[in-house]
Amino acid sequence: MTFLNEMLGAGYATLGYLIPFLFVLTLVVFVHELGHFLVARWSGVRVLAFSIGFGPELFGFNDRHGTRWRVAAIPLGGYVRFYGDEDAASTPDSDALERMSPREREGSFFYAPLKNRAAIVAAGPFANFLLAIAIFATVFMTVGRPVTDAIVDQVQPGSAAAEAGFVPGDRVVAIDGGAISSFNAMQRIVSSSPERALVITVERGAERRDLTATPRLQEMTDGFGNKHRIGLLGISRSTTPGDVRYQTFGPLEAIAEGAKETWFVVASTGSYLGRMITGRESADQLGGPIRIAKTSGDVASLGFVALINLAAILSVSIGLLNLMPVPMLDGGHLLFYALEAVRGRPLGPRAQEYGMRVGLALVLMLMIFATWNDIVHLSSLG
Repeated sequence: MTFLNEMLGAGYATLGYLIPFLFVLTLVVFVHELGHFLVARWSGVRVLAFSIGFGPELFGFNDRHGTRWRVAAIPLGGYVRFYGDEDAASTPDSDALERMSPREREGSFFYAPLKNRAAIVAAGPFANFLLAIAIFATVFMTVGRPVTDAIVDQVQPGSAAAEAGFVPGDRVVAIDGGAISSFNAMQRIVSSSPERALVITVERGAERRDLTATPRLQEMTDGFGNKHRIGLLGISRSTTPGDVRYQTFGPLEAIAEGAKETWFVVASTGSYLGRMITGRESADQLGGPIRIAKTSGDVASLGFVALINLAAILSVSIGLLNLMPVPMLDGGHLLFYALEAVRGRPLGPRAQEYGMRVGLALVLMLMIFATWNDIVHLSSLG
């Protein structure tokens, strides 16, 4: 009986991670592929298949335009297949393209004008960014954003803040000339700026002072056991419940704030990658499907708002990943189109084939590396 209870408990725990993971990933992938699909339709390109997942089809249907909408067995991505494509990566089917009549070529992705092909490819990542803005904006309109005044409550002895001259009661009003409206806003800038000198303007009584502080890179563990390396000053805010309020926004303000939030995720990701490339940050923060599944389950335990915010962050990440100039990804196709625009003609079939092979190898290596990071991460938690 004890063994049966343990098995049931393990099954429920697995579902607790699997269902949020499938919800988040399916939403993000669907919107990404929908971006490709809609712009293709508007451009007159025939779409043969719209697939969520890879591998054998679980179920699907055909719409009146002849597109097969399908859900496949491996829910780790998706694709839109255009008329004239050989495979899901939009590799041209040379034999099929040569046999096309002039009328058939009008509906082929390969024979579409360059600007149309570029727009179709770019629409996927662009849709991911729009999804993130929409999610953030909706949350800001309905739930609001938790806000605490940027007033220093305590300063840790020997910290970067103490060395810079912070004292309890200081109100932070600007960082590097940019206005600060809340402790949360200050915290985000500081956490993403380790080992970078910041000019922080504070109000102390009736006067303003500029303090130069360099956040120290420190490793923190969140409530789910995940480790993060962030910049810290060594100050804390008041934890009195009355000092925390929720700020809601009207529709236009919420969209603007959603765009700012999306840009913050983009900038933070770019900053991390830059530090990683220059050797100032470890690559162990890169995660794959296993970590996404675990994070989805952990965040889902905090409520739907937290889970949908995670979907927005993941949407931005997938949009950025797809814009990398690597063949097989959208950014690789855009690179080919840029070269085509400069040369006045497409790259030769052999050059594109070798490019796709290199791109496939890079994508596979990234997946293996991310999965290895996930396994090491889970092992450290156990």
